[in-house]
Amino acid sequence: MILITGSAGLLGRHIANLLGNAGKEVRHFDVATEPLQDVRNRARLREAMEKVDGVIHLAAISRVVWGERDPELTHEVNVGGIENVLSFAGQSPNPPWVIFASSREVYGEASTFPVSEDAGLSPLNAYAQSKVKGERLCQAARSGGAVANIVRFSSVYGCIDDHDDRVVPAFARAAAKGSPVRIEGSGNTLDFTHVSDVARGVVQLAEASGRGELMPAMHLVSGRGTTLRELARLAIDASGGRVTCEEHAPRTYDVAHFTGDPSLAKRELGWSATVPIEQGFAKLVDDYRTAAVQNLAPEALI
Repeated sequence: MILITGSAGLLGRHIANLLGNAGKEVRHFDVATEPLQDVRNRARLREAMEKVDGVIHLAAISRVVWGERDPELTHEVNVGGIENVLSFAGQSPNPPWVIFASSREVYGEASTFPVSEDAGLSPLNAYAQSKVKGERLCQAARSGGAVANIVRFSSVYGCIDDHDDRVVPAFARAAAKGSPVRIEGSGNTLDFTHVSDVARGVVQLAEASGRGELMPAMHLVSGRGTTLRELARLAIDASGGRVTCEEHAPRTYDVAHFTGDPSLAKRELGWSATVPIEQGFAKLVDDYRTAAVQNLAPEALI
């Protein structure tokens, strides 16, 4: 049995499907589907962790902008959540392995690219600070004998059932509708990684964790940088030229440039990203169009 916290999110759903297709039993835990399934609710989390073999801990205040709006809540959920998971795992007679979902945000503004996992951590915002603290808790638990592995994601995308204001869904939805896109920092560079690739990598890391393997903190990234200007060009082309761009200054708390080095995951897990941004973006635009025709799109698309 594998517990996934944050199981109703974009990545959680895809990981659960992959595990289910592989014959693994999955226990879901997400405040979005059941308000009491909150990682701050120690009684409910303890109950959910009973007799599990492993925990994939995705639950979090997962957006940088949300973290800036409420740093206190971000700390409670992101730091308190993994603290609770590790505490209950340590108290179990058969301690489950734990995978902690971290972020490329922990590096802040790197000076050299691609960024490797041993680069210094210099978080710029409340969200990133919470992830650094979570990683330190995992490292401390490892020192005490826990199997706790850390994975760092970067700009995961690939499904219409995602936060409307995330950049790839926002641009793809605009391309499907032929509406304007807002670019906050056209030169900002991100490492976009398709959710199908990331979910596959997490499942591979779960398999290694189940064997008791202690891995170094690891990227699941494409290794390719794409500027927001280039992403906007994909949206313009996909719309047949109907999309227009509204350029604005970048937000001060965002990391402006990141391209990650995926070689460690390749070496340790045999994993690499397979979906280029052009292919993944085009598929997402098609999915928005199909959903609109079938009247299944989110309200913002109709």
